[in-house]
Amino acid sequence: MNITTLTLLVLTPFLVWRIYSRLRTAMARQRSIVSRHWTGLLVFAAMVLVPASELLRRPDMLGWLAMGTAAGLGYGVWAFQHTRLEATAEGYYFTPPARLGIAIAMLFTARILYIGFEMYANQGSNVPTPRFTDSLLTMLAVGLTGAYFGTLSAGLALWRYRLRKAIGAVEK
Repeated sequence: MNITTLTLLVLTPFLVWRIYSRLRTAMARQRSIVSRHWTGLLVFAAMVLVPASELLRRPDMLGWLAMGTAAGLGYGVWAFQHTRLEATAEGYYFTPPARLGIAIAMLFTARILYIGFEMYANQGSNVPTPRFTDSLLTMLAVGLTGAYFGTLSAGLALWRYRLRKAIGAVEK
């Protein structure tokens, strides 16, 4: 084992802890900003649609991505139903269910770290680096993460739209 490998092994737990800490902060009470909800919806939809476009000729892997997406949609709907929505004098706030969001994000993070370690381990060998879409676990994680956070973003954007529409109806 060389020094680079040891450094990687020592620093990985710190990286994981830092990501977890950031996620825990992101899953706390937050101000609702409509542009962030729309951006989240577009980014997470693209996160599912881009690999799907590459997998059109590989129905088995497309099926795994679709299964992850279906699970993410289901979890996203459940999470939005359990999200605390607040309309206060200071503004609009929401608090998503932290445990589920952190678990899904950490699952995706673990998968990305695994791919990075696999690329590092195969470095210098004649083993070809697999494509991102070659693993069914990766496609499940991508579908689950993209659909979960996309559904949550869509629900928040819809909530704010309904509030705006209700305020407009009251003023007229």
